[in-house]
Amino acid sequence: MKLFFLIFTINLLVACTTIPNYAPVRSYQRDLIPGKKYYSVVKGDTLYSIGFRSNLGYQNLAKWNSIPAPYVLQIGQKIKLFKPRSLVRKYKRVKASRKVIKKKRGSSQNKAVASQKKRYSSQKTSANSTNKKKMLKLFWQWPIKKRILKTFSQTGNKGIDISGKVGQKVITASSGKVVYSGSALKGYGNLLIIKHNYLYLSAYANNRKLLVKEGQWVKKGQVIAEVGLVGGKRASLHFEIRKNGKPVNPLNYLPR
Repeated sequence: MKLFFLIFTINLLVACTTIPNYAPVRSYQRDLIPGKKYYSVVKGDTLYSIGFRSNLGYQNLAKWNSIPAPYVLQIGQKIKLFKPRSLVRKYKRVKASRKVIKKKRGSSQNKAVASQKKRYSSQKTSANSTNKKKMLKLFWQWPIKKRILKTFSQTGNKGIDISGKVGQKVITASSGKVVYSGSALKGYGNLLIIKHNYLYLSAYANNRKLLVKEGQWVKKGQVIAEVGLVGGKRASLHFEIRKNGKPVNPLNYLPR
């Protein structure tokens, strides 16, 4: 009998040591409540994470709340999740003023010259747009190369899910600064958010392990994390690209 209990205890201890400790990952229903006007800062929050969860972007939140870089927040601080009326009125005044100036300039110019300039400007804009699209295609790379499990529309317009192996190396899709590294955002597990420039952020969720810290600069192709399990069942990486705080389809940016 004693021998039986001894074997049972040893097996139990071995089983406990072999169960991997993955951050719990649920569905991506972790956004701030739609229509909510204010958010109260809690421990672990950053302006980047609040902008990410609200889909408003840290740029807008910084402007609306007069928070200068490096965007330091205090616990309990109230964050406006809407554009203040003063900024709306200012925007309307500036827009109206520009219309008046444009109208005056237009009336004083020769119509033929104006038409020629417009045609040239249109051609230039079209060329720039094409070049930008080409640059964006070259700018990004896949964080892991595997089969896509869920497309942009299937994940609720937040990103894509890519199959992988537990422990597989995750690389950054482009160079940038790590602005969030942690597991405080519900539904994302161990999450990394990287700021590439003023316009773009990328996010890497469901990781088993994070290999970089907040404030760290990373190069394109650098290993930043390890793939984990979703709900303890399936190994995959959730990948997002945000433009001005809004989720965009990564497949429009990643190379084929």
